[in-house]
Amino acid sequence: MVEGYLRQAGEKKLHLGCGGNILQGWLNSDYFPVRPDILHLDATKTFPLPADSFDYIFSEHMIEHISYNDGLVMLRESFRVLKAGGKIRLSTPNIKFLIDLYAEPKSPLQSDYIAWATEKFIKTTEKSDTLVINNFVRDWGHKFIYDPKTLTSSLEMAGFTQVESFEINRSNDTALMDLENTARMPPGFLQLESFTLEARKPQCTD
Repeated sequence: MVEGYLRQAGEKKLHLGCGGNILQGWLNSDYFPVRPDILHLDATKTFPLPADSFDYIFSEHMIEHISYNDGLVMLRESFRVLKAGGKIRLSTPNIKFLIDLYAEPKSPLQSDYIAWATEKFIKTTEKSDTLVINNFVRDWGHKFIYDPKTLTSSLEMAGFTQVESFEINRSNDTALMDLENTARMPPGFLQLESFTLEARKPQCTD
């Protein structure tokens, strides 16, 4: 699968932790592939991919499912397989979103989020920010919730530079636009939860 993808013409793009969000033109990968055309890839181990072979890497709401140290492994491997000048884009939950969710007063969007999350995931009649926050940090296999400064530090430790922040589905690079799967949540909720960073592998890595 990898050899066939890399033989194709055009930019080479790796999607880590794709789940069911299959991106056309990307090498979609996941630890639990849901289709035979998705590459099995354990992001906490050496990627089964050659060095300097991809122009772009994208991962959405995946890195929080592995430990902080395993996240460093994932970023170092991403750096290895990117070409010089290549870019990585990461969207992940923001711990500040949880802190702000507890504060008062709440915005209408925060109140709607608490009501939705309570009904969908906690299944209680009590609309409680405390219940939602506790559920968020424990559910879905979450292991480490980042903030922008911590993920920026991890990216820089892996060798990346030029770290930039963007809103969901926004980018200065057309190849990295409209990638996040906003359809899986009510409008506005994914942006409320998330922050998005892009970074570059330097042209010269000596």
